[in-house]
Amino acid sequence: MSVNPFYRLSPFIQEYIYAHRWDELRDIQIEACRAIFDTDTHLLLASGTASGKTEAAFLPALTLLEQKPAKSLGILYIGPLKALINDQFYRLEHLLEEAHIPLWHWHGDVSAQHKQKLLTAPLGVLQITPESLESVLINHQKHLVRLFSDLRFVIIDEVHVFMGTDRGGQILCQLERLEKYMWHLPRRIGLSATLGDYSQAQQWLRASTTRSVTVPTIRNTGQKLRLSLEHFTNPKEPNSTYIPHIFNRSRLPQGKCLLFANSRAETEEIIGSLQDMAKQKQMADIYHVHHGSVAAALRKSAEDAMRDPSRPAIAAATVTLELGIDIGQLERVIQLGSPFSVSGFLQRLGRSGRRGNASEMEIITTEDTSEYQWMADVLPWQLVQAIAIIQLYLEERWVDPVTLARYPLGLLYHQTMSVLGAAGQLSPAALAQRVLSLTAFSHITQSEYRELLLHLIELDHIQEMEDTNQLILGLAGAKIVNNFHFYAVFSERLEFAVQDGSMQVGSILTPPLPGERFSLAGRAWQVLEVDDQRRIVFVRKADSGSNISWSGSTGFIHERVIQKMKDVLLSNAQYPYLQPQAKERLNQGRDLARKLSLAKQNLIKIDINQYCVFPWLGSRGFRTLERLFKYGINQRISMQISGVKYPYYFIIK
Repeated sequence: MSVNPFYRLSPFIQEYIYAHRWDELRDIQIEACRAIFDTDTHLLLASGTASGKTEAAFLPALTLLEQKPAKSLGILYIGPLKALINDQFYRLEHLLEEAHIPLWHWHGDVSAQHKQKLLTAPLGVLQITPESLESVLINHQKHLVRLFSDLRFVIIDEVHVFMGTDRGGQILCQLERLEKYMWHLPRRIGLSATLGDYSQAQQWLRASTTRSVTVPTIRNTGQKLRLSLEHFTNPKEPNSTYIPHIFNRSRLPQGKCLLFANSRAETEEIIGSLQDMAKQKQMADIYHVHHGSVAAALRKSAEDAMRDPSRPAIAAATVTLELGIDIGQLERVIQLGSPFSVSGFLQRLGRSGRRGNASEMEIITTEDTSEYQWMADVLPWQLVQAIAIIQLYLEERWVDPVTLARYPLGLLYHQTMSVLGAAGQLSPAALAQRVLSLTAFSHITQSEYRELLLHLIELDHIQEMEDTNQLILGLAGAKIVNNFHFYAVFSERLEFAVQDGSMQVGSILTPPLPGERFSLAGRAWQVLEVDDQRRIVFVRKADSGSNISWSGSTGFIHERVIQKMKDVLLSNAQYPYLQPQAKERLNQGRDLARKLSLAKQNLIKIDINQYCVFPWLGSRGFRTLERLFKYGINQRISMQISGVKYPYYFIIK
């Protein structure tokens, strides 16, 4: 294409670019314009955080929509988080006002009035979560033609988050179910900052369609990285320098720092410790907490503080700020504990270094010697895991591949109930045809599906009407489908809302007793009353609190990461980003690995009847082997597992 893509964009977009003083379109935006204007393919845009992917997708798509307005919604944007949708909504709102293109968002925090206005005049752009799209399919079937008949584009943000998960399968099922209400099939645009296997992502994005997927080649400008890795032993001891180190590294003059932790409890704990230190030093409280159990208003307050260029701010977060929410210019990212994956490491690293600056991350790992039970505990597992993840990216540019499920049985149940709930009643043959025709269930046979339906009839999730042989939801099934938790294909925890007067603070899984104190949203609270029936904990502010734990599984670790950990332990390689304590601790770990002869054997004798097994497998292989020992081998020989360090080793007796 000889014409500069800028001049093919709609005038209102050109004016927007001039008003925001963009020097030029970025490479990814130029290539996206070429693909969208000059081809009819789907499009996969994969590049780093803050590289302009969102604008690359929307600017040419909006140009085509403005040139030829759709008679229904023209663009459907599907995002993984409500906060991400809210962020994109604010970014697009001013752009679309000039073109008089309506912009809508739909999720659990959006008012019913806003949703009703959309149903009345479904035009423009809709931003939605998979769960809310499921709700639309079930509860607004009569509006589906008016909503989606002339849909032109489906933009799926953070596709790496969806691929290989039931939630991603849910999106593909939803798009296929919508096809019968459309005059033509829309083009799909996938956005991602971290992809390992592009061909796998292309296959996922084009599922059920005949269009090919264009993946533009983006010029690599050379990402600048500043990495450091430090290690602390016994961080909770009174004389530990762990908290002072984080305090000094995170508190930047007029700057922003984002602390990532691997659990919500850790975010609360670290912010509480930093607040205490700031109070002792008579310094301002600039700390915020951002995770899924913090109320939406307080999460937004944290995001606003991080965006505000006029004052410093520090936020501790989990995955809720890992994705593409715009939180302004970050000077530094600090990761507490090793990341579980290379993709997670890259997502978090990419939150800093915007506007051409270097991406800066410090990883801080810890270990507690009081937890040592076996010689193998003395190996610095978290430190070695962090090094392995960094090196896999630096040396090989390796990113964790995605495993696509052949038999997504949980999703199969979910979509069966959703399709039947939306239709009201269907014959067994019609239900099987609608569900098994979905690409996600291509490996499910008719006989297997019949077995599932018979089982659901036994459970009263489905009922067969005697006079017509039609299937409807049973009493137990209707109770499940009519609960808003059903819209999420992943399991929902029923938490207690935490309320201070009329203000929603957040939620916790298990409430403390009246009079007890706990920490949430970076503040201490005292329990006044627990309403078990309404699942509300009434609180007031307190001077200090204790930790609240949330349930959750340990992260999934790929086998390649574990194998790289073994390489790190057994090599003599030096890593320039290691700080003094981390370097010393790695050398100690390597000395122990040599004494244990880990290069030659996976089985270490502890005493006369106990052995330590080092499988060097990832999460899936480790869990499989663990179950084999627990439920298979032990029935044939006298053997049992007496200790586990997931997913590094286990002790057999």
